[in-house]
Amino acid sequence: MSAVAPVASPTPTALPRAFWALWVCQLVNRLGSFVQPFLVLYLSHDRHLSAGTAGAVAAAVGAGGVAAQLVGGFLTDRIGRRLTMLICFFGTGAALVLLGSARGMVMIWVTAFLVGLLGELFRPAVQATVADILQPNERVRAYGLLFWAINLGFSVSTVSAGLLASVGYGLLFWLNAGTSVIAGLVVWAMVPESRPALDDSAPRRPLLGVALRDTVFLLMILIQIGYATIYFQGYSTLPLAMADDGLPSATYGLVIALNGVVIVLAQPFLGKWLAKLGRPKLLATSMLVVGLGFGLGAFVHSWWGYGLSVVVWTIGEIGFAAVIGAVFADLAPIDLRGRYMGLSGMAFGIGTVVGPLAGTNSLQYFGPTATWIGCAVLGVVIFIGQYALAPALHARAATNAVTA
Repeated sequence: MSAVAPVASPTPTALPRAFWALWVCQLVNRLGSFVQPFLVLYLSHDRHLSAGTAGAVAAAVGAGGVAAQLVGGFLTDRIGRRLTMLICFFGTGAALVLLGSARGMVMIWVTAFLVGLLGELFRPAVQATVADILQPNERVRAYGLLFWAINLGFSVSTVSAGLLASVGYGLLFWLNAGTSVIAGLVVWAMVPESRPALDDSAPRRPLLGVALRDTVFLLMILIQIGYATIYFQGYSTLPLAMADDGLPSATYGLVIALNGVVIVLAQPFLGKWLAKLGRPKLLATSMLVVGLGFGLGAFVHSWWGYGLSVVVWTIGEIGFAAVIGAVFADLAPIDLRGRYMGLSGMAFGIGTVVGPLAGTNSLQYFGPTATWIGCAVLGVVIFIGQYALAPALHARAATNAVTA
């Protein structure tokens, strides 16, 4: 391979212009995320679909997002990071306009899937680009800043979308498409291609042939599914448990809003400190904190108790989001970096399916105490597994740095 591995420096350096362009893209893209939170309401009110059909269309968006992790990873490695992001942002703008104007059910289904597919293509490309352009010791800080931009933008968009929806749902589609195009223009103007130059004479390795023999990577995928299973209890089981305790849905809205508030306020201060810690063990500890945070639900029944639980697991989420991309970047072979990132994203997507199914059924058949204690126990299990993988992850990172 002809790419040169970045040399780590002992102190953080200024992040490059291309990174800040990606940061702006993430912020702008999430500032315009108007459609997805209101898609079910739009389909049921403006298109007069049943609640079940509207929910199924929203699920088609999610299915497209899961598929996008594999497709985006493949395109990232084959045609390049920059072109993949341009396809994502400009394609998403077009898909949103088509979805907003679709009348027949076939067109609604197809465009909903395309919105999910094209809208999530950028994730493997962005993560691979950050790994390409930054030194290993800078990646935790960079991924943390991207996570902060996403949450800052989404927090603003959910509030403004409610106001804009009162004017008309059609406006949401056009504004969402417009911000996607703006993000694409930022990539076009400011983000160069960063894919490492590889030896053209060497045969291209198939992803599955390498990944299925990579025991450390497969264990990391299983651990991430376990983490996502815990995490998505916050958006499926938690509102049901709070309702069982006699708390209104508005209270759940206020409690879960603490998640975004804590991220926006705390992440900028925690980012530099987190970057100084050992990545695999920080990842293990962060997942443990998330599991224990949800485990607090077994002992609380008031709004402030649930609020405390959300604050605790959000602290863990900040650590996880800052370090997970850096860990997979260290783990991935250089020639398969985008596709490894895509498989990582797909594992998280699997957790979005497993988590709600497992949590709601556990709540129904075993009750809230067993469900929340189960989250804590799963958190301990994945902590032990992740902690045990730390030496292997450090060894892989060192090997990739030498052989790049």
